[in-house]
Amino acid sequence: MSKGTLRVCKNGHQYYKSSDCPTCPVCEADRKPKDGFLSLLSAPARRALENVGIVSLEKLSAHTEAEILSLHGIGKTTIPKLKQAMGSKGFSFRKK
Repeated sequence: MSKGTLRVCKNGHQYYKSSDCPTCPVCEADRKPKDGFLSLLSAPARRALENVGIVSLEKLSAHTEAEILSLHGIGKTTIPKLKQAMGSKGFSFRKK
């Protein structure tokens, strides 16, 4: 099995990728928050929320569960993590 194609990101990190995804795993690991609800998520899920401006539980609670699930990068395993984080701070998904 091939490791993929050797790539170099704009910051000079070398990495192998077997897909067309341009994300550098080293840069992505450096970007991961140390705390907060975004730190609980996988990189694709975190980017999906960040790309639509959802960076707080308050902003997340303005959306329905279905809206969040429709984002590319959000999977069914992400929803329980989000519900737990929101519930611990008194938030929940918006009802339809």
